Amino acid sequence: MKRYLSKSRFKLGLECPTKLYYTNKKEYANQKKDDDFLEALAQGGFQVEELARLEFDGGILLEGKPWEYNLLLEKTNELLKQENVILYEPAFLYNNCFVRVDILVKKGDEIELIEVKAKSIDSNEEYSILGKRGGLRSEWKAYMFDIAFQEYVIQNNFPNWSIKPFLMLIDKSKKATVDGLNQKFRVTSNSNNRTGIVVKKGTTKNDIGESILAKVPVQSIIYNIKSGVFKYNEELSFDDAVSLFTDNYSKDIKMKTPLNVKCKSCEFYTVNETNLKSGFVECWTEQLNISEQKIINDPKIYEVGNFKSASKLMEEGIYFMKNISADDISIVSKPDGLSLSERQWIQISKVKENDNTPYIDVEGLNLEISGWKYPLHFIDFETSTVAIPFNKGKRPYEQIAFQYSHHKVSKDGKISHESEYLNTKAGSFPNFDFLRSLKSSLSSDEGSIFRYSYHENTVLNAIYEQLISSNEKDKEELIVFIQSISHSRKGSSITWVGERDMIDLCELVKLYYYEPQTKGSNSIKAILPAVLNTSEYLRSKYSKPIKEISLSSLNFNDSKVFVEYDENNKVISPYKSLPHLFDNWSEDQLDNLISDLEGVDNGGAALIAYSKLQFQEMSDTERLEIGRALLMYCELDTLAMVMIYEFLRDNVARFNNIK
Repeated sequence: MKRYLSKSRFKLGLECPTKLYYTNKKEYANQKKDDDFLEALAQGGFQVEELARLEFDGGILLEGKPWEYNLLLEKTNELLKQENVILYEPAFLYNNCFVRVDILVKKGDEIELIEVKAKSIDSNEEYSILGKRGGLRSEWKAYMFDIAFQEYVIQNNFPNWSIKPFLMLIDKSKKATVDGLNQKFRVTSNSNNRTGIVVKKGTTKNDIGESILAKVPVQSIIYNIKSGVFKYNEELSFDDAVSLFTDNYSKDIKMKTPLNVKCKSCEFYTVNETNLKSGFVECWTEQLNISEQKIINDPKIYEVGNFKSASKLMEEGIYFMKNISADDISIVSKPDGLSLSERQWIQISKVKENDNTPYIDVEGLNLEISGWKYPLHFIDFETSTVAIPFNKGKRPYEQIAFQYSHHKVSKDGKISHESEYLNTKAGSFPNFDFLRSLKSSLSSDEGSIFRYSYHENTVLNAIYEQLISSNEKDKEELIVFIQSISHSRKGSSITWVGERDMIDLCELVKLYYYEPQTKGSNSIKAILPAVLNTSEYLRSKYSKPIKEISLSSLNFNDSKVFVEYDENNKVISPYKSLPHLFDNWSEDQLDNLISDLEGVDNGGAALIAYSKLQFQEMSDTERLEIGRALLMYCELDTLAMVMIYEFLRDNVARFNNIK
């Protein structure tokens, strides 16, 4: 099959030219295919694309499989014979470069090339895309080079056309003027449309209300890209990129890209899928001429947590953690807990010494714990920020808090899943009821409240802003509650620090604990299996069913066991044992599903699940099944926090006994 450079492959080449060799090859693993957060973003992007099509009413969709190049080109050229026409997904080919344009508006030889993106912009801000000094802001480079590539292909096909390129973006300064706007664009795997979106039958331009999109002219930016004023990076101009990528991709030639910190996020990295090749390992092996096992097993320099010198050292030919010296870190201490540089050096030292034991500052933890008030409360929020609002009056990407879980730990060690909240009702805005429920659950005592990382504080600040402009009868009470358990965001016009300001368990981990198993990650999904594998106390306790330990649950039955082992006698992450959805459903039931979820075991899947729940036509049984999965997932999040707390407390207790 002919290998054409598409706009998505062009952007991939800008990230890393070597990736062009591995893309779309079945023998190579691709981690992005299984990333729920990326899937959620993609689904939102496709919804925005369909919304944009409605704003350009009367357009013709060019249907056809992605590889049916000749068919798509023939259809496009036939339709372009019309003097005036609007096309969705027209196809163009030039010099082995193949593009399909989101929306093309033709009026004679006057052409509007419109690229639709779910990225947001505030149309009231002056320096959104270009900085104050006139430079192209880095976060916009990929989008602009994408449009430049499309314009290049079309202009070479039709030199007499006058092409005006536009970015069509989500305008976060605007509000939806109709209810259920998002729900008019349902994601489905059964659609023949490339976007995988089915637009609600009968929906017209009049049904979507005032536009929440911004049509941004980018002609001058594209000119500066093509003329070399704006480069993707210092080495790669637009012309260089097109020539290099087209030639090598069409001939299936692997390009060599210097190893750099971006390798950390390479989607072609795998060590577990034995039936698939790892493009990452292959690339590093070829460039460094060392064994695959060394590439797989030796920790890389970019795995050091928040290590800003990694890029510079890799340019100097230092790729592995064991080759970092203390001089490269510039270690600076602090009076309470680990500084960032101290934590980095602990991580590096343990690699150098092949030391897999955890570091725990029990004295520092002891001091922290002495200031906590029982009972302790552990909370976790699940939230959604969608490009197209669910509700009238809401802005794109406005925060929606649809779920929380709350565990309580008494001074005697009793652990209860105290309360929870989940909105499964389609079309409702849950934030204020969510907050009322949380207030009721946390107001019965003055015990310390814990979150994991900054998310919960950010969400409460967002709800605070929503309350300020609301007409809720109890808004003052709710505002006081928010201010009592949180602190104001940086730059806020009104500042506060609550008397019960939530304690960040993640920060405590960073200050007093390092576990080599986590490879520098402090995410709860990394820390939980690490502490379970380390702690005999936790393994012994949670290897027993719920009914045999001092624990209550609102969603798991009494026989549930949270610690299970793999074939290597390592603890399996409890998230991996969460149940699959629709396991016992009949074929007829499965055929009628609105959703195609397999389970909810991470935040991305939770985002997708909540979006599915917003569709009115979902059956009660499907809604109940998804709700059950969300409740289990969120409960496990707060139980994970409790387990981490128990691990830290147990280490402190044993230290105090020794003393």
